[in-house]
Amino acid sequence: MQAQTPDQVADTAQPSSASNTKENIFLFVPNLIGYTRIILAVISLYFMPLHPLRCSFIYAVSCLLDALDGYFARILNQHTKFGAVLDMVTDRCTITCLLVFLATAMPRYAMAFQLLISLDLASHYVHMYATLSMGGGGSHKDVDAKRSWLLHLYYSNKIVLFMLCFMNELFFLALYLLAFTAQEDLLADSQMTKSTRSEPRSARAMEIARTNKIQSSIPGILVWLSVPPMLVKQYINIQQLIVASKWLAEGDAAERARQE
Repeated sequence: MQAQTPDQVADTAQPSSASNTKENIFLFVPNLIGYTRIILAVISLYFMPLHPLRCSFIYAVSCLLDALDGYFARILNQHTKFGAVLDMVTDRCTITCLLVFLATAMPRYAMAFQLLISLDLASHYVHMYATLSMGGGGSHKDVDAKRSWLLHLYYSNKIVLFMLCFMNELFFLALYLLAFTAQEDLLADSQMTKSTRSEPRSARAMEIARTNKIQSSIPGILVWLSVPPMLVKQYINIQQLIVASKWLAEGDAAERARQE
């Protein structure tokens, strides 16, 4: 039998070593935090129609974990494309669910909430698609300042990113709590009928729950305090949609020019 050289031995052992050190991306700490966010968001949806304080607390914890997964991704060197997509999809789904509820709780402003949902989804989808298809970098947060100094600041400055996202979520969460403050035109708890008790998640039950659930001016104060940063966040969404669309159009024009 012919003896193997040291290089041949190393080559033979390499597949076995690689298989032993193969990482499971789905079990990275930031992604585990992402799964926890999803679970908490689902739980908050369950409490959303009738238990505003409980729902708000769980929803807020889910949102705050958004900053924690990024922290662990940096210190553990566990940045992944799957994690970035998971993070963005979770953000979009949670805020969409909250806005859908607000559209039913405040039907007068339903169209505004519908437009905000559309802007949020379109802006982030087009931006991520442009980043991936146009070779803009390994992450949707890698925005060239030449394309937009505002988006570059938003994504590169962690304090700006956290504060604007936090205040944007706070605005809609405060609106949600405002929907449960006492209102004169709603039914009192004593008027709850047997049929309403048997259907605790009906529209009538929700109205009764809103009657005396929260006796506080804090939700209204939080709404007004968070209005300016919420508007800035929506302007950034518009800017993001425009910049990403122009980037895609530039790519289309360059490709058509090469084909001529």
